[in-house]
Amino acid sequence: MKTPHILLIVGGGIAAYKACELIRLIRKAGMTVRCVLTDGGAQFITPMTLAALSENEVFTTLWDLKNETEMGHIQLSREADLIVVCPATADLLAKMAAGISDSLATTVLLATDTPVLAVPAMNVRMWQHAATQRNVAKLRGDGVQVVDPDDGAMACGEYGPGRLPEPVAIMAEIERALGSASSSPPAGGRGEALRGKRVLITAGPTHEPIDPVRYIANRSSGRQGFAIAAAAAEMGAEVHLIAGPVHLATPPGVTRIDVETAREMAAAVDAALPADIAILVAAVADWRTADAADQKIKKTGGALPVLQLAENPDILAGLAGDPRRPALLIGFAAETEHVVAHAQAKLARKRCDWIVANDVSGDVMGGQNNAVHIVTGQGVESWADLPKDQVARKLMEKIADAVR
Repeated sequence: MKTPHILLIVGGGIAAYKACELIRLIRKAGMTVRCVLTDGGAQFITPMTLAALSENEVFTTLWDLKNETEMGHIQLSREADLIVVCPATADLLAKMAAGISDSLATTVLLATDTPVLAVPAMNVRMWQHAATQRNVAKLRGDGVQVVDPDDGAMACGEYGPGRLPEPVAIMAEIERALGSASSSPPAGGRGEALRGKRVLITAGPTHEPIDPVRYIANRSSGRQGFAIAAAAAEMGAEVHLIAGPVHLATPPGVTRIDVETAREMAAAVDAALPADIAILVAAVADWRTADAADQKIKKTGGALPVLQLAENPDILAGLAGDPRRPALLIGFAAETEHVVAHAQAKLARKRCDWIVANDVSGDVMGGQNNAVHIVTGQGVESWADLPKDQVARKLMEKIADAVR
């Protein structure tokens, strides 16, 4: 088996020091690694350090006469099995999203057709800024895997999302990305089963604001929907994933649209049509506050505030009645009792083709495993408790058989 080769692009930021430990873990896993050190990264660590740890030449400039005589940036962009940008600063993410190539690192990224994994690290306000979030959404839509940063204390003294994940966690993302790329079945097999099909998937919860700091939500982690999106992409489908607010990496080859509320999700579903297959996994909030407060609601010591609720759009039923209805429409039902009976009633009420039902009275929401019942007009098929990625693959195989 070919030894995986990683090209590590080290951006500028105090978190660059963690790249040293990451290199050690990459090599310990039996992979080879070369490094591109940006000008910003060189303010925190030296080329000598990276060269000693990787036992390979470190590249720092686009204007190296020897390397660029041989089109070194093109060679670097082609020879890797995975390009990892770590830390990916706000500046680097912005340039990647805009297609700017004003340095060796950004030119390599623009010239590559290799999978790219970006691991952001920056100040919490920079990460939460609308411009950064737009850039992240654009990159994910372009197929770049962007890992959500950790919450924690930062070198600047502030606290929140923006902290670089620990090297062990980044290494797990690298192995996952390589596994996704290498485990796709060969052409003509299951890897081609959904070639030419457009699949629409919703995943995660929705957040319905009460005021600027509070919201109505549920415990959905989004893991099952993301696993289904990954399995569909591995089988050759064109996958559009509409995700509620979750901290999960976008599966390779998946176009991701991030939303927050049920109404935003409904609009995104409408915009993503037409589709051949729709799998609505998201746990959409049934209700929202009729009038969310513009300012934080304060405790006054008197009467409790009264929340007037309004019903959210029924995305599944709406899609069932849409002239652009997908040929195969699948809904999910999270139940705590009478799971199959409630799912059968939902199948009839929503007028969809299948309902995938599960019992969420335990730790399914947020957990790693799932036991589901596939409810159709022909009957019920019950599956044993399985890891969510195995449930996803099994479901997509059943779907592929159904749409042949």
